[in-house]
Amino acid sequence: MIHYDPHKWLDHFFDLRGSLVKEIGLRVLVCVVWAAAVVSFHKFVRPVDIPSILHSLVGVALGLLLVFRTNASYDRYWEGRKLWGGIVNETRNLIRASAVHLHEEPRLLQKLARWTALFPWATMNCLRDEFDLGSLGAELTAEEVSGIRASQHQALHVSARMSELLAEMRSRGLVSDIVYTSLDQNVQLLVDYLGGCERIRKTPLPFAYIVHLRRALVIYCFTLPFALVDTFGWMSLLDVLLISYTFFGIEEIGVEIEGPFGDDANDLPMRDICETIHKNLYALAGMRRQEREAMPEGL
Repeated sequence: MIHYDPHKWLDHFFDLRGSLVKEIGLRVLVCVVWAAAVVSFHKFVRPVDIPSILHSLVGVALGLLLVFRTNASYDRYWEGRKLWGGIVNETRNLIRASAVHLHEEPRLLQKLARWTALFPWATMNCLRDEFDLGSLGAELTAEEVSGIRASQHQALHVSARMSELLAEMRSRGLVSDIVYTSLDQNVQLLVDYLGGCERIRKTPLPFAYIVHLRRALVIYCFTLPFALVDTFGWMSLLDVLLISYTFFGIEEIGVEIEGPFGDDANDLPMRDICETIHKNLYALAGMRRQEREAMPEGL
């Protein structure tokens, strides 16, 4: 994710990173070259202009399609951010509540904090098809790391370890059944948020809608010079440049944000969120740096 000040226009007005200019540049260039060919043919061979009323009417419908496309994509982006906000909240609640009951069992609390901090990393790995445990990977034994890597579902494997620790707390009489149920509810909600993220990732927008929108967009932009050439002449090139840049840009924004869990410039900063959760949970568990370094490996 790119962090910027929305009040300062000139700071990012000419930025290329994250602006999608590279993604749509070739499409826009092809439209402009095609427009130049149409204008040349119109002026030096024979007139090929058509009435502009058709493009005026179709442009309205195309604009509505693009608005719906962008809104649907942003809904997915914002829902993804809310789901990750839920992961932040529930991990904090789990360790905050556990710390009250495990103040005399700091090792068990720290172990729970470690596996809870691993959950967002494992979730990110499932959404990105990668394996990255951040700095937490160095605190696990080789067996624990290989267990996570070899598991059928990394996040579920980590959540199972969290549930085992909660069950140990109950079996040792450290928490009552009511408290255990409350803490386990936090783990259940984490798995629910994981499922919500997977739903977004594995359910793209309907294929028929995307295909129809793109066909209409290409036909509109490539027939636009015929509607403009008689009125604007060579200025049609500038008109086609601006219109195709706007329309292709809006469509590409939808593509960019409909899958918010990647590693692109406009995707959610999941790695930063994972690091924030890591620091928060370790602070709640009283795991200062010197304490973590003194802990046996793989605790």
